[in-house]
Amino acid sequence: MKVGIVGAGVAGGLLAWEMVKKEFDVTLFDKNAIDSEAACSFAAAGILSPLAELEMAESKIYELGTRSLQLYPDLIKELDTEIYYRHQGSLVTAHGSDKVELERLYRLLETKLNNGKDQVRKISIGEKEPELAHLGNGLWMTNEGQIDTIALLTALQKQLLKRGVSWVENTEVQQIEPGRIKTDKGSCNYDWVFDCRGLGAKETLPLRAVRGELLWLHAPDVNIKHLTRLMHPRYRIYLVPRPNNVYLIGATEIESEDHSPVSVRSTLELLSAAYSLHKSLGEARIIKQVVNCRPALPDNLPKIELQDGIGIINGLYRHGILLAPAVVEQMMKLFEQALIEKDEASHAINC
Repeated sequence: MKVGIVGAGVAGGLLAWEMVKKEFDVTLFDKNAIDSEAACSFAAAGILSPLAELEMAESKIYELGTRSLQLYPDLIKELDTEIYYRHQGSLVTAHGSDKVELERLYRLLETKLNNGKDQVRKISIGEKEPELAHLGNGLWMTNEGQIDTIALLTALQKQLLKRGVSWVENTEVQQIEPGRIKTDKGSCNYDWVFDCRGLGAKETLPLRAVRGELLWLHAPDVNIKHLTRLMHPRYRIYLVPRPNNVYLIGATEIESEDHSPVSVRSTLELLSAAYSLHKSLGEARIIKQVVNCRPALPDNLPKIELQDGIGIINGLYRHGILLAPAVVEQMMKLFEQALIEKDEASHAINC
């Protein structure tokens, strides 16, 4: 079975991994160099937050995200590389004048989580993070976590190459048809092809770009262990702790396909909010700035579609890392069913 996959982000990479495990002959196409870290997946903070996403997202995002949290531990074991992963819950807090936002979120989640109300509870923030005790009360979300996306994707690349995947880099795919991939260097035939290009598929899907900006800080005087969100009527920020006193601060969400550096406005808003969260962040050092654009469909839901000879995964929006394992699992179920039906049809004809 020869399989061609276009797009080497988290969806394309995980799909290639599942195909390799079934011993298919896999070719992975990408417009960027293999070591470029240009895919929008590399720019993600790696937040695994199905509960928090319920505030604005459909229940499908919560269901897929919850499933991904179940899948990640086994996936990390398969990749056989040390990957920073934590599934230990998260905090949501707000300043005094914005506490009404916390109560609104709590009531909303209480309504949506018919069978999972124990996943969100009111606590004193100081119970989990003593250095944030000045913020008073907040919400504790038990079923949330985070993962180092760069380590995840790097390990995935390494294992795919080790398992014999043909990685066609620096190649612009011009057209994808059932069983065929056309590039600027020629065309290749496969038994099945899968389109995981993200914004590269704008000619065939009603996609729009959503720009996200992320700041990496080194803050030796800060000791926060849990993913923490600060609610605000105009914007939301999150602080994602990583080893060695590194913290990721995000995230803006701008309807634009602009890949230019982080703007002054975004920097001021993100850092001002971070400083209000913990005063010692005022002495942190900015060690990295990241910008990328995520693919979104009109309903902000992922597209998982399989037809004869071609499959499509797209529209993961800002939930790529959260949803990818579960989305790929669904695609593999569709694919395996299609193979069974094709085999049965072939058998009936031969009979």
